[in-house]
Amino acid sequence: MRWMTCILILTVLLAVLTGCSIAGDSNKKQISLIVKSVDSEYWLAVKEGAEKAAKEEGVELVFQGPPTETDINEQLTLVQNAVTRQADAIVLAASDSKALAPAAEQADKVNIPVIAIDSGVESDKIKSFIATDNVQAGEKAADTLAGMIGKKGDVAIINFVPGAATAMDREQGFKKGSNKYPDMKTITTQYSQSDKARALSITTDILTAHPNVSGFFATNNRSALGAAQAIQQKGLKGKVNLVAFDADPDEIAALKKGLIQALVVQDPYKMGYLGVKNAVAATQGKKVKKRIDTGVTVVTKGNLHRERIQKLLNPEKRD
Repeated sequence: MRWMTCILILTVLLAVLTGCSIAGDSNKKQISLIVKSVDSEYWLAVKEGAEKAAKEEGVELVFQGPPTETDINEQLTLVQNAVTRQADAIVLAASDSKALAPAAEQADKVNIPVIAIDSGVESDKIKSFIATDNVQAGEKAADTLAGMIGKKGDVAIINFVPGAATAMDREQGFKKGSNKYPDMKTITTQYSQSDKARALSITTDILTAHPNVSGFFATNNRSALGAAQAIQQKGLKGKVNLVAFDADPDEIAALKKGLIQALVVQDPYKMGYLGVKNAVAATQGKKVKKRIDTGVTVVTKGNLHRERIQKLLNPEKRD
């Protein structure tokens, strides 16, 4: 019986090292979905959409990501592992557009198509990029905030990770949109590293240094929640406006409380769904669109309960 035990242990070790499931169906194509982190409602919504598409296409989905969005090396390792175990395709939300490019190109060299979602990769080997037009969305955020503060006043940006394509594009778009309003001035941009506590700290510092600040633009959910908490702690609810990206449950709660005035909402479910659909098409040699814009919607307390908005915020209601 000892030899049987040894064989079982070796089988388990081999499965762990290759990243494959022992119970996985070897006859199915394997699509590797690698996101920025696995501890966010946003990326779990991406996973839901991807799982729906995987079920429809009859493929195996392997969902992975580092523990935090700043762990770029771990994400790079996950992509390299997907190449090593010969995944049929990779759907990637890159934490850093430059750092992940070599790994994506290595996948392409061995005929593993890479579909980028949410965040771009600086490589012409990407088969398709499926995401929000983040520059345009940043402009929409600037227009929304301008409307709330009478098109004048000091505003600040709470961004997340420098180097992340989405972070840079949203900041660029917001500044571009702000240029339409000569009396609205962006006084500073600070980076939270996608950490709520850090966002709280830097927002508090800005509110202290600039007591007349009229509003904030927070470029992701963690930045938004920290900024909202700072506004609450400073007793500035209803006095300082906050426009934020994404719509996790805590952000929705902050919107209902009046700590956040508007959410620029992406469609992560759609990104995951189309990511897998296009990945499968690419493995079949089909031509896929180079760029697919999944759009954004501005959600406020006033339109929150509309059916269209509820389906966007609750992917399970789509089926």
